[in-house]
Amino acid sequence: MTDLSIRASGLGKSYRIDHQTRSRYRTVRESLASLASRPLRGRSGSSHEIIWALENVSFDVRRGEALAVIGRNGAGKSTLLKILSRITPPTRGRAEVHGRLGSLLEVGTGFHPELTGRENIFLNGAILGMSRREIDARFDEIVAFAETERFLDTPVKRYSTGMYLRLAFAVAAHLETDILIVDEVLAVGDAAFQAKCMGRIEELGASGRTVIFVSHSMPAVLRLCTRALLLDRGKLVTEGPSDQVVRGYLESDLGRTSERHWEPDEAPGDEVAKLTSVRVVPTEGNASDEIDIRQPVEVEIEYLSEAPGSLQPSVNLHFYNDEGVCLFVSNDWNDRNSWDRPRAPGVVRATCRIPGNFLAEGRVIVTVAVSTYDPVVIHVLERDAVAFQVIDRSSGDGVRGQYMNDWPGVVRPMLEWRVEHHPSA
Repeated sequence: MTDLSIRASGLGKSYRIDHQTRSRYRTVRESLASLASRPLRGRSGSSHEIIWALENVSFDVRRGEALAVIGRNGAGKSTLLKILSRITPPTRGRAEVHGRLGSLLEVGTGFHPELTGRENIFLNGAILGMSRREIDARFDEIVAFAETERFLDTPVKRYSTGMYLRLAFAVAAHLETDILIVDEVLAVGDAAFQAKCMGRIEELGASGRTVIFVSHSMPAVLRLCTRALLLDRGKLVTEGPSDQVVRGYLESDLGRTSERHWEPDEAPGDEVAKLTSVRVVPTEGNASDEIDIRQPVEVEIEYLSEAPGSLQPSVNLHFYNDEGVCLFVSNDWNDRNSWDRPRAPGVVRATCRIPGNFLAEGRVIVTVAVSTYDPVVIHVLERDAVAFQVIDRSSGDGVRGQYMNDWPGVVRPMLEWRVEHHPSA
C-alpha cells in the first residue's frame, strides 16, 4: 500500500477561446449563400486562442497530510481541484488518486435539485461507493451538523443558499472518504457556521484524513495546513512548509497590495451589498504599501448597497500580521451618527482611521466583511483584501525611542505615561 494519497505529474489544462470579428450585418440571402459556398470552413470572421489554465504542475500529497493551494484569482487553483476530483480531464499529464475522494468545490456540487435533502445524502454516498449501511451510520451526524432537520424531505431546489451550503458541507465532511478537497466555498453564510466548518476540517486533519484546502485566507491556511503550494498563472511557483510559502506570497508582488478595485460584474457580494474598492491611505496621501509607524493611516472601503434603510449593512475589518495572528477587529458601528440616519440604496464609503504609534512594525493584512445583523448574515467576505507594511525608522521620536533591537508585541501603542521624580533630601 502506497503512502501517497495524490500524485500529480506534469498536469496541464488548456481551453480554446473563440473570438468573433464584428462585421456589417448581412441579409438572410447573403448568409445562406456564404454557408453554401464555404460549407467546410470555420465561421466567417472568427479566430481563437489557446489559454493554459494549468501548465506542467507536479506534486505529491502523502496520506494524512493537510495541503493548502494558494494564489490570487486566476492562478489555476480551482482548475487543479477539478482535475483531482475527476470533474474535468487534464489536457496533459496525469493525476493519481489513491482512496475515496470527497470534494466540495461549489455550493451543492453533485446535488440533484429535484431530490430531497435526504435523497441527496444517500445519492452522494452512493457516488462515493459507500453502502447504504455506511451512509445510515453517518446520517444523523450529517443532519445535526447541517441543522436542516425540518427540511430533509423538501427538494433542495427550494433550499436557501445557506441551507444548500450547510448540507453540502455536512455531506462532504462526514461521509467516509480518505481525501477531502475543499475550495473557497465558506466565504458566504453565517459566521457561526463558518467557524463550525473550520473546526470540522481541523478534526478531519487530526484524524489522519488527507485534506486539500484552497483559500484566500492566510490565517486559515496557517491554522489548518502544514504544507502549501503557490500557483500563479497556472504554474507552480513554490511549495514547502505553509508558513514559509505564505510569508513569501504575502511579501511578493503576487500578494495583496494596498489598493484594490472591482468592476460591478466582478464585485464580491450579493444582492444586499457588493464591494467595489478597498484602499490603504496614509493621512492626506495616496494609497501606499509602506506606512511610517508614527503616522495615522486610513482603510477606506466602498460598497454598493441595495439594502433599504431598515437593513443597514455594517463594514467589519479584521487585521492580521503575516503569522496569522489577529491583531484586532473594528467595525463602522463606531460612527453613531451614521447609524442613526436612514440610509437609501447607493454607494457607501466607510473609512477606518488608525492612529500613529499603534501598530507594530511588520506586514498587516486586512480582511473586509460587510454584514447585517439579527440574524447575522455575511454579504461580503474578502479575505486578505489588502496589505501594507508598517515601517519603524527608529529616529528617536517613536515608541521605541533610541532602542534598536527587536521590540516584542503584535501592537506598539504609544501609551500615556506619568513619571514623578522625588529627589532624596
